[in-house]
Amino acid sequence: MSLETLRRDFGGDIIEPGTAEYPSAGRSILASGSPAYVLRPKSVEDVQAGVRFAAGAGLSLSVRGGGHSFAGFGTLDDGVVIDLGKLANVEVIDKERHLVRIGGGATWGQVVAGLAPHGLAISSGDTKDVGVGGLTLSGGIGWKVRKYGLALDNLVTAEVVTAGGQVVQASEKENPELFWAIRGGGGNFGIVTAFEFAAHPTTDIFYGKISFPASEAATVLQGWAEHLRTAPEELTSVAEFANPFAGGPEAPVEIRLAFDGDDPDLAARAIDPIRRLGTVIGDDVTLKPYADALVDGATPPPGIQLVTRNAFVDQASVPEVLRMLVEVGAAQGSPFIAVRSVGGAVSRVPDDATAYAHRQAELMLVTTILGPQPVIEAARPALDAVWARLAPHVNGAYANFLTSASEEDVAAIYPTRTYERLAAVKRQYDPGNLFARNHNVRPQ
Repeated sequence: MSLETLRRDFGGDIIEPGTAEYPSAGRSILASGSPAYVLRPKSVEDVQAGVRFAAGAGLSLSVRGGGHSFAGFGTLDDGVVIDLGKLANVEVIDKERHLVRIGGGATWGQVVAGLAPHGLAISSGDTKDVGVGGLTLSGGIGWKVRKYGLALDNLVTAEVVTAGGQVVQASEKENPELFWAIRGGGGNFGIVTAFEFAAHPTTDIFYGKISFPASEAATVLQGWAEHLRTAPEELTSVAEFANPFAGGPEAPVEIRLAFDGDDPDLAARAIDPIRRLGTVIGDDVTLKPYADALVDGATPPPGIQLVTRNAFVDQASVPEVLRMLVEVGAAQGSPFIAVRSVGGAVSRVPDDATAYAHRQAELMLVTTILGPQPVIEAARPALDAVWARLAPHVNGAYANFLTSASEEDVAAIYPTRTYERLAAVKRQYDPGNLFARNHNVRPQ
């Protein structure tokens, strides 16, 4: 498709350098870019036209949902960005089955707002302005994960525009291998223009954080992990410490949690054992709407970079990993450390049922450093040393919490057998690797 044909047939916005909208349209939340064209489709046909134009012109392609990709996949230089933000409808299409259809450019804030009047929710991430697409296609770990699984575990059907510009449906019955691949394989196989999810009835939830002194990190963290191992699956939690904005090594240990239910007695039984782990110096857990548990995403100031790494921890390695992290967090210059509980419903799905391969992990640990480029470069050697210590005790990686996209990252996200199966699907649906702005699976 030529540019002239695109201009004639494209029903959305075509934004080019030199226009008033271009400076903001060219960048994503965490990355700057200088694309040749930013396309904002208003229909599936527009998406098809955009894909055909990029492929026909031999231009690189970025697909933007919410634009929160840590690795900056939502923009690029010189190529085409397809920004799905105008495809953001949220519709209950089957009230009895709680089936919900969501546009590929919707954010989770739009979803929770759209579903709240129906008393429904979908297991999702924990940030309002993160896109449904990017989060779902690579996983979806949030405040309902232990009870309802990953966001992708609740996906029923996807409408996909392939590299050839065709529209196909992917489900357990229709193109099942593509359906397997998009549930964990990221944006490697096409552009999902609509998702159909099985939502669930929801109530208000108990949500907030319980804080302890940094000096009690060792006992609090070990006790927290032990409790989550047997706690009701309604309880999901994240432990955060060494926050550089709250004192670094002296920062409190904050146990953030959500109990998915509004019964105060059941909630207390699940949460009180955490309160007994140490000296509580803050406790703001309260009953609130599920939508209020999702936070607004932060946009770093210009010149501030972010480096985020993560890995999974199996049950046997939890005590040693937490011991190491406590040591790291107590040292000056420590990265910000977060440890997320998983397990529960996630672990009950067979390892090979989807392309998300890390089902048996008990915890996911995340480290983050941020600052201007010189600060980041100065901190890298110490960060690399931390991860070298952790390496024998952790495994895998979660694509959504990585700022890099190296071969090592791809190998960590996708174990060999998973990768080989994904590569076969890639060869069928995107043999030319048009969809390469991701943790890329190459066609084989």
